[in-house]
Amino acid sequence: MAADIAVFALSNVAFYFAFKAIMRSLDPNRQKRADAKKQSDEKLHRLGVRGEALNLNEYEEQIASELILPSQINVDFNSIGGLDGIISSLQESVIAPLCYPELFANANGRNGLLGAPKGVLLFGPPGTGKTMLAKALAKESGATFINMHVSTLTNKWFGESNKLVAALFSLARKLQPSIIFIDEIDSFLRERATGDHEVTGMMKAEFMTLWDGLTSSTDRIMVLGATNRPTDIDAAILRRMPKRYAVRLPDPDQRRKILEIMLADVRLDKQFSIDAVVKRTEGFSGSDLKEICRGAAMQPVREFIRSAEGRKQIETVSNNRKNEMSDSAPHDPIIQGKSVETRPIRNTDFFVVESVTDSNSRHVQEALD
Repeated sequence: MAADIAVFALSNVAFYFAFKAIMRSLDPNRQKRADAKKQSDEKLHRLGVRGEALNLNEYEEQIASELILPSQINVDFNSIGGLDGIISSLQESVIAPLCYPELFANANGRNGLLGAPKGVLLFGPPGTGKTMLAKALAKESGATFINMHVSTLTNKWFGESNKLVAALFSLARKLQPSIIFIDEIDSFLRERATGDHEVTGMMKAEFMTLWDGLTSSTDRIMVLGATNRPTDIDAAILRRMPKRYAVRLPDPDQRRKILEIMLADVRLDKQFSIDAVVKRTEGFSGSDLKEICRGAAMQPVREFIRSAEGRKQIETVSNNRKNEMSDSAPHDPIIQGKSVETRPIRNTDFFVVESVTDSNSRHVQEALD
């Protein structure tokens, strides 16, 4: 009888582990979770944090894959022109209390009047630098920056989205000071309506509940949102974002600063006038200015490529590449050739690009009409 009991117990244990292995192999999200764990461990290691010490669950590991490391960001406040007022306010009211709470400990008081706001909203027309401000804020603050995509929080299984939202705030608390950035926040936390799907309503309610629960003086977590449609955001969300910055189209002085930053490392003609470019770019956003600078810088290169000397040099470099490339060994696909000397940028380069852009825009608008 003892032998039969032992055989029965062993067979049940074997069946349990076999059944568990089969179900694990049939899990469609198994590879996704493995990739998320690998990415989260790598990013936490680069942050100087051990994932084992944090005891992350599978949902927190999935959220940790959205971490943005400061070394991955090449934008700082010095790279942004024309937004000095907003940058100064962010440094004083966000970075200082979020990263240096000891400066406000004595004056904070029982009511917690001083400290980092729970939410900050950047709103304005497209291309005015809202996302660049968020990147620079992550770079300058040194806080843990979670670039939250809405697709990460959505799941087809009932209740999984709520667990991911809870994991978002629990991970932010473990890695505080933390900034949770949601770009195009209006697409996620838009005005609630009776026609909303039940899962969407539950996810929004869970998000707001956990967000409002960050009332402890020891929690240094902030939600940063960016949108160009602030009127579509739910009123309850706006209440949780007391700091709101309108990032508007740049005025002439701001356009000048943006152009000076864009053209700082570019050879300009001696007769180049930045005032003429500023005057012709009324109503342009920061993104538009970057594009016309890119197009203007391309004009001398385009002229060189179309010239006889340029075609000859391109042919020479192409032949050198074919000769130095080997099929039997790994190689560097980029082969250094003779340095190219192009002419400096002129004012006419900007105006040519501008006219082409306006023409294309007009044709597109006519097609839409």
